Amino acid sequence: MHCALRVLRVSPSRAILPVMVSTITLSSAHRVQIEAEARAAFPKECCGLLEGVRDGNVVRVIAVHPACNLSEDADRFEIDPAIQFALMRALRDTEREILGCYHSHPNGKAEPSPRDREGAGEEGFVWLIAGVAADVTLRAFAYCGGEFIPLVLSERRAASGRSPG
Repeated sequence: MHCALRVLRVSPSRAILPVMVSTITLSSAHRVQIEAEARAAFPKECCGLLEGVRDGNVVRVIAVHPACNLSEDADRFEIDPAIQFALMRALRDTEREILGCYHSHPNGKAEPSPRDREGAGEEGFVWLIAGVAADVTLRAFAYCGGEFIPLVLSERRAASGRSPG
């Protein structure tokens, strides 16, 4: 089942329309970056924000923005709200937006945890989870109607935007 409703901004003064999201694409360079961050943060969780564009039912990651994990718990992540607000300001008046977040699970499971479920709330927000074991496994989900819905994760060969840092 692919049911991720995302609010599409038509304009500040006009109605909003829901769009179903089923696929997320990212470059191989972004995948390698997230996998490296997950390994480096082990046994804690890495985390960051996903910047990109939406095109119908596909979201395309253009940049990843690593963030310092503010959580003191090894099995939890907390992105500094100041980083998120700064990125939101930087993306104003562009076609880009914060699509979602990424983080790692040191237990090796690339699936939403009970803590992820407690912290989720924004409809259509994409969660990219890196399960760290012998290898790193990436899986993507969208939060929809109180559930995490699996997304198809597709990889592009070349990055279409630079990641800061």
